Amino acid sequence: MFKLTHPLRASVSPAALRTTIWGSFERYFSQSLLKKNSTPIETVDLAYDEFEAPGSNKSPLVFLHGLFGSKSNNRTVAKQLTERLGRNVYCLDLRNFGSSPHSKRLDYPSLAADVENWVAQRDFEQKPILIGHSMGAKTAMAVALRKPDIPKMIVSVDNAPITFGNTDSKFNKYINQLRLSLEKYHYTNIKDVDAKLADVEPNKVIRQFVLMNMKRGKKDEPVTSKIPLGIIGDAISKGFIASWPYSPNELRWTGPALFIRGTESQYIPDDVFPEIAQFFPNFEIRDIKCGHWVISEKPNEFMDVLCEYIERIEDE
Repeated sequence: MFKLTHPLRASVSPAALRTTIWGSFERYFSQSLLKKNSTPIETVDLAYDEFEAPGSNKSPLVFLHGLFGSKSNNRTVAKQLTERLGRNVYCLDLRNFGSSPHSKRLDYPSLAADVENWVAQRDFEQKPILIGHSMGAKTAMAVALRKPDIPKMIVSVDNAPITFGNTDSKFNKYINQLRLSLEKYHYTNIKDVDAKLADVEPNKVIRQFVLMNMKRGKKDEPVTSKIPLGIIGDAISKGFIASWPYSPNELRWTGPALFIRGTESQYIPDDVFPEIAQFFPNFEIRDIKCGHWVISEKPNEFMDVLCEYIERIEDE
């Protein structure tokens, strides 16, 4: 039984998100993912930041960033939540991002396997609460479905357990512009890379976020990438980031699941609630007036919603 504590937005049809052409591609992507899932996953050791609350034995929070993100994205809220909730908070770099190792495989089974391995290496007294944004949200959901004993709760920030159509095409454009800047033009000035990126992304804040993955180098040296643009671009092109490789007929998780969505974003439309319920029957929805980048756009509202949920569920 799910709970809604905020008024619903106007319904957005999945048809607006999934084009007719995408339907045929979706089956191909699902088959590709299933084939990948049949092979053993070689995990990588994830880099992370730890924000410690001395003496706490409460469930720690584990933040998983989105596409083009890193552990640095959530440092500010992590520090505040450590004090506010009196518990340790961890921010992870997922494979191929931040300071974590690079790997040719980039899909949700491999992203989840890394997090599962990371948790297994920790000596947590209480099960962790997994909090993911966008790609990190699907990673948190995948962990809950694959290893239901790992999380105490999961929090999905602006993403749902569904396959989207063309929503990731803009990310592919980012990759293309970055590769042109670095591999063809060999720009030495980050402003030139920004200008090339501006051809496809007018929002300066988003461009600055993406450019955090670039290494400026010394004067007159070419700008380089901290992340493997080829691997990430390939994963986006093949649909591994937009897709969702799991079926509710095979996997479901009955633990507490909170879905926080931006009201100006289309990643969790009202009419996917039944699909969410199939995977996560014990879920709740919260709305925050913002776009897709919920945590950075409205950090205080995000923390209020998160803290209320965690403290209420733990008191039940």
